[in-house]
Amino acid sequence: MPSRRVISTIIPTYNRRELVREAVASVLAQNDPGEECEILVVDDGSTDGTDSDLARVAPGIKYLRQDHSGVSAARNLGILQSRGDIIAFLDSDDLWLPGKLAAQLAFFRENPSAVLCQTEETWLRRGKKLNPKKYHKKPEGRCFPLLLERCLVSPSAVAMRRGLFDSVGLFDESLPACEDYDLWLRIGSRYPLGLIEKPLVIKRGGHPDQLSATIPSLDRFRIRALAKLLCTGTLEQADHDAARKVLLEKARVYAGGCRKRGKEAEAELMEDLVRGILNVDHLPDSSPLFLSEFLLK
Repeated sequence: MPSRRVISTIIPTYNRRELVREAVASVLAQNDPGEECEILVVDDGSTDGTDSDLARVAPGIKYLRQDHSGVSAARNLGILQSRGDIIAFLDSDDLWLPGKLAAQLAFFRENPSAVLCQTEETWLRRGKKLNPKKYHKKPEGRCFPLLLERCLVSPSAVAMRRGLFDSVGLFDESLPACEDYDLWLRIGSRYPLGLIEKPLVIKRGGHPDQLSATIPSLDRFRIRALAKLLCTGTLEQADHDAARKVLLEKARVYAGGCRKRGKEAEAELMEDLVRGILNVDHLPDSSPLFLSEFLLK
């Protein structure tokens, strides 16, 4: 009898003792997907007793702890310490519905060339259901242009083959936010995305410690991710042109906002970025210094 594959669920957390306990419980409550499952909780330096609480209520999980280094470092540690052929992520404030993992493993069995799939979600904000806008519709297939404007892939809804990280790399630990947007761009520029059109994730928002609430001006990190991707020289021409167009527009809008708030130095940096891109026909053949400097900011 062939050995069962391993699917790894990675849950990063930071000072969310009660929420992460519920997240872990939602994984433990999954229908049997027919594979061996492991749960890795990566504690990003919590000080609220998360470690002792999880040891009491979920002794079978793999608990990893690091000094507070951010969600990218936490997810990367989980990836490196996991054993799974399939890797799934769950944010510590979200929940899975029973059958989520089973549905995704069935998808991979039916689509052996697929590298990533996500499910639909139900959105809650402070306990009340939200209806996503049309522009939030999750894409599938070859959809790189759709991924440029906003993040349309949810970490909590994703399952992916382990080898994908060998191909595109891990989460960028230099990005304090929009690290998932950065990774989905790298993946979407090279591979089609799978979608299970059933809401099997409950995405809970409205917490005061969410990155969108604690880190201002998130578009600057999307701009940085776009600039970095353009520098790789790996995009097909149509995708390159689409990414360049979105980057220019985001940089212009961001520069205008900086001017209104009196942030002249940051506005000038963005305007330099725009001028530099407009004066360079092909990236990264010209190895523009302005992009190299911008990526270090």
